[in-house]
This record gives sequence, structure tokens and C-alpha cells, in this order.
Amino acid sequence: MKELSIVIPVYNSENSIKKLIEKLSVDLIGIDFEVILVNDGSKDNSEKVCIELSQSYKNLTFISLRRNFGEFSAVMCGLNHVTGRYAVMIDDDFQNPPSEITKLLEKAKQGNFDVVYSQYAQKKHSPFRNFGSWMVNKLNDYLIGKPNDLYLSSFKLINFETVSEIIKYQGPYPYIDALIFRVTDNVSKVYVEHSNRQEGKSGYSIKKLISLFLNVLFGYSQLPIRILWAIGLLLILCWFLLFSVLLITSKIDVQMLLWLALMLLVSFQFFFIGILGEYIGKAFLQQGGKPQYVIKKVYKAS
Repeated sequence: MKELSIVIPVYNSENSIKKLIEKLSVDLIGIDFEVILVNDGSKDNSEKVCIELSQSYKNLTFISLRRNFGEFSAVMCGLNHVTGRYAVMIDDDFQNPPSEITKLLEKAKQGNFDVVYSQYAQKKHSPFRNFGSWMVNKLNDYLIGKPNDLYLSSFKLINFETVSEIIKYQGPYPYIDALIFRVTDNVSKVYVEHSNRQEGKSGYSIKKLISLFLNVLFGYSQLPIRILWAIGLLLILCWFLLFSVLLITSKIDVQMLLWLALMLLVSFQFFFIGILGEYIGKAFLQQGGKPQYVIKKVYKAS
């Protein structure tokens, strides 16, 4: 078993991915590591570059997906192919210098942590992306049980045992951080350098932010269903309170009874839809027919 597996989701990275692999080879001398490149439906020549890299580096495996499935699905694909004691996820844009990987590895070994997240004293993302990340992190404070002072960075390290549990999830919309906190709370953090993007432009957009927000809210939490259940229960309690007041004051008539009956019916509908939703929600979280990803071909040096 190798010491380290490095998973890199690739998307439109023809100008940076080769430099990243070369830098990894220099910065990680003395560490027995492998690289898993996953091309997530790039529109440029990333696939061609990655195929060439797979033939040049014996410790590199290249997986080509049939279309764009999203970053988390690409990472899940990579995690399903790792063989190292630890797996590191790193982006292909050089905002996380490869040399910082050793800090995550040392922290995990020293504290025997299952997961180590990178933290930044100063982030070099755009203000919009920083705001989006802050909002999603705040949502995660309530939904997945992460520590409030932990920033869920995409640059992180996970040990093999935790990876083995995470990849058991077969649903169509994986969210790595939520899956981590389903498995373990033996999590730490370490401060690393964060650099300016060297190549291309970020694919972070309002659409992706909304998609991630909805995925976390509805895919990894039953909070909306429970809010619906609580509204139904509250309406029922209000109906009984109002009915009791009108009955005591003798101010009840036929029309009022009809309105109260309608209100009670709506209340029970909310209540029972909420209860039914609990069961549907649990089934939804456990099963999914849409694939996380579809592999076109796997390339490895012969």
C-alpha cells in the first residue's frame, strides 16, 4: 500500500495540469505516492494532456468520465480508485501549493486524525466565492454537525479507513463533507498557504452555489420536512386554542365552524404530509437511481 493518494478533479486544465504533476514530483520526493486524475468532461485538450501524463508517470492513473458530472462526483470517482493510507484532494488551479500537502499528512500522523482540513489565514478567492463559501459553511453548522470554527475546504486529507466508508454511498449527488461527518468526528485542521489562481478562471457561479445549497439542504438533511411537520402541529394547536376561546365566549356560529373545519383540515394535511415526508425523505437519502459518474476509460502506464 502506498503512503499517499492524490485525487485531482480535472476540468479545462490543459495549461496547468502538467505543471501540477511536475510540481508534485518535486515537492513530494521521499513519499511513496500515486496520483488519480479524473477528467470531468473537459471541453479543452485536458483529456489529451492527461493521457500523455498517464503514459509518462507510472504512479499516475487517469480516469476519463463520459460527461461532466460535477466536482464532487469526480472526487468520489477518484476515491474509489485510491490505494494509499491517506488520500488528499487538491484542485488543479495551483491555489493550494502542492508543497502544503506534507502539512496535512504530518498533522494526520501526529494526532492520528481521520480527516485533516486545510485552513487559510487569508483566502485568495473572489469576494463572491468567499461569500458563497461562508454561507454554505454556516448552513453546514446546523445540518451536518461540523464544528463552528472549521472551514470546509476542498483541499483536505482523509485516511483510507474513512475513505472506505465514504465510498459506500452510491447516491447521485455526493457531498464529500457531509459524508465525512456521517462517518467520523475525529477531524482536525491545519493552516496552509493559499495562492492566487495561476491559470484560467474559476467555474464557481451563482448557479453552482444554488445547486450546492439545495443539495446540502435536501440531500443531506430532513430539516425542510421537519419544518413542515412543525407548521402542521402548530396550526393544529392554534385551532384548538381558537376553538376553545370561541366556545367559552359563546361567539361561535355556522360560518365560523366552517372556517374552523377548513383550518383544521389544512392543519392535518400539513401534519400528515410532514410525517409521510419523514419516511420518503429517509428512503430518498438511502437510495438513488442516477449514477454518480460513468467512466469512459481508465489509462495507466503499461
